[in-house]
Amino acid sequence: MGTAGPLDEPHLNISPRTQAEAARIAAVTALTSDFDKAQAFEKNSAGAATVRVLPNANAFSQPSGNISFEDELTFKVGNGLFRKLWVSSPSSTLASDGLGPIFNARSCQRCHIKDGRGHPPEGPDDNAISMFLRVSIPTDDAAMAQKIKGYIATLPDPNYGTQMQDFSLPGHPAEYRLQVEYEETEVRLSGNEAAYLRQPTYTATDLGYGPLHPNAMLSPRVAPQMIGLGLLEAIPAANILTLADPDDADGDGISGRANIVWSAEFNQPMLGRFGLKAGSPTVKEQSAGAFAGDIGISSPLFPAAWGECTQTQEECQNAPHGDADDRGFEIDAAGLDLVTFYSRNLGVPARRDVENPNVLRGKEIFYATGCTSCHQPSFVTHRLKDQPEQSFQLIWPYTDMLLHDMGPGLADNRPEARATGTEWRTPPLWGIGLTGQVSGHTYFLHDGRARSLLEAILWHGGEAQSQRDSVVDMPPADRQALIKFLESL
Repeated sequence: MGTAGPLDEPHLNISPRTQAEAARIAAVTALTSDFDKAQAFEKNSAGAATVRVLPNANAFSQPSGNISFEDELTFKVGNGLFRKLWVSSPSSTLASDGLGPIFNARSCQRCHIKDGRGHPPEGPDDNAISMFLRVSIPTDDAAMAQKIKGYIATLPDPNYGTQMQDFSLPGHPAEYRLQVEYEETEVRLSGNEAAYLRQPTYTATDLGYGPLHPNAMLSPRVAPQMIGLGLLEAIPAANILTLADPDDADGDGISGRANIVWSAEFNQPMLGRFGLKAGSPTVKEQSAGAFAGDIGISSPLFPAAWGECTQTQEECQNAPHGDADDRGFEIDAAGLDLVTFYSRNLGVPARRDVENPNVLRGKEIFYATGCTSCHQPSFVTHRLKDQPEQSFQLIWPYTDMLLHDMGPGLADNRPEARATGTEWRTPPLWGIGLTGQVSGHTYFLHDGRARSLLEAILWHGGEAQSQRDSVVDMPPADRQALIKFLESL
């Protein structure tokens, strides 16, 4: 991997820790064994960046609690770009043209509704505006494997690229329509209780540009919540990699692995942090990729003005685009930086009910069951010279940021960088109890198949099979306490 590697963090301006700080941090972030009371600062999920809990759908849309007055203005300008509806070219609104020609949504906000979770279609008449299918095909190309050990090479589908778009401008066919069908199965629980899981089947129908490749691998993705991204980006890579145990050396059945990806921004391997398989290294690169794939908007990182249009989609590539004016790109470097700043600074709401006896009992069950093996409770972020909101904060995201094999039930069978077809990044749990309030639903997992937190747990397999089975077998009161704890996050 040359001189660059996953410990490199060129996106951050870091002041190194002293040995004394490192020792103090290790003590503060060590797993607790006291469940009679809440831990110090546990209520502040994002440290000083934590925000108060709003009683409405805007709970995920506040700026970092420690942001300056001047930077709050920058946040609001970024929010305007995040919410902006893009229009087709040519247009008199030169700062907003360049949409498509094929796309999944007209704005970032249309997928990340209220900065929360997307959802699968509710039925055959509902659109899939906050959900899409990633697509790729296998290849024997070993070029990237020489740069990143364990890299699993793929190629875009020749007709549909790496992401399927279900909207288009007039005169251009949409790529497909997403069809989802569910088969429900019963899961018996202790105490004569039962839960019901829905197994989805995804079909790309009404294909607009010919057939998919015979070996096409499809992966459904629902837009995740946006809170706390800048803090996750500021967790030291060394701390994340310390949690990795790819060969299960400690014998606990958990073998988290880092996804190492190639950075388009820095032209080197970096630790993957963002996306459902940790396929992107930074907030900026994740944002630029979404502009290209979701909206068809070019940027300095992904300069193709036609977004995801493939070479076989000649009319799409040759259509009018919005990169011929003074911007140079449909969103220029300044605009991309504003959206990145906004995305980094969406505040994490404070914990609720941290001293509630039932919540404390649920926390004890969470720890005793082994859930913390993947859902690492806390970190301390880097001390940063130019990001005061994210600098040196004790945060409680409940994720190790690593890949884990979740078993065949959740497999999409599509690799991404080093992630296999059964691996997913551990999702952060902070804010999960506010999902219904913010998003108007409680659909979880990468494709929204789980309709509740209990269903999400029951879908766990692979490395988490024993934890899932423990939840099935535990007394109903303990199961309810566990859910109560999760709802407090």
